[in-house]
Amino acid sequence: MNTIVTSKQEILKTSRELIQQQGWSAVSIRSVASACGVSVGSIYNYFDSKAELITATVESVWCEIFHRPEDDAVFQDVQTCITWMYGRIAYGCTQYPGFFNLHSLGFMREEKKDGKRRMQQTWQHILAGLCTVLKQDAKIRPNAFTPQFTPEKFADVLFSLMLSALLRQDYDPSAVLEIVRRTLY
Repeated sequence: MNTIVTSKQEILKTSRELIQQQGWSAVSIRSVASACGVSVGSIYNYFDSKAELITATVESVWCEIFHRPEDDAVFQDVQTCITWMYGRIAYGCTQYPGFFNLHSLGFMREEKKDGKRRMQQTWQHILAGLCTVLKQDAKIRPNAFTPQFTPEKFADVLFSLMLSALLRQDYDPSAVLEIVRRTLY
């Protein structure tokens, strides 16, 4: 066995590849070490346990799915952003079948506090980005938001609709885009 230490990013990339090829059950310290061509100890240099490896892998999958696009125009317009987000959800479901359902349900159990915390951090990051887009979209009418109906509250609604779409495996943003048009423009 090659004992050359690999990078944390390479370990996570290999873990994602194992998931794509064989499913979530394929990820273990031993299987990832073997796929990386390193010793088990090399993996333990970066991750204290299988649970920590899985948690970091889940976070890296979220980052891959929702990586920032090269085109900043995606974040200038709410409709373009939502269309992009639904496209990324579809990508995630294709690349990582069952990812959204399996890991979110698994992390809701009490013993998975770190995984749940990381998932919520990722969701907060997505929500914050959506709020930013809602605040800077020049096409939104000036009186669309009020002290009671804030961009943050509308972002929560939009994100809830996206999470529902995940559960239904419905990647068509047209209904959400119609809500946006009727509410904001």
